[in-house]
Amino acid sequence: MKKFVSFLKNESGATAIEYGLIAALIAVGIIVAATALGESISGTFESVSSTLDAAG
Repeated sequence: MKKFVSFLKNESGATAIEYGLIAALIAVGIIVAATALGESISGTFESVSSTLDAAG
């Protein structure tokens, strides 16, 4: 029983889980930003490409 109580009082695992959740949220933010930026850049390249095709 003492080992179980000691296990419940140990908070080192909770810190690791919190860091994992923070890392996951940062990763999701990066994915969302990259997707939005990728679509914007894609539109810009398509515009430049069509302008160059029309000029050639």
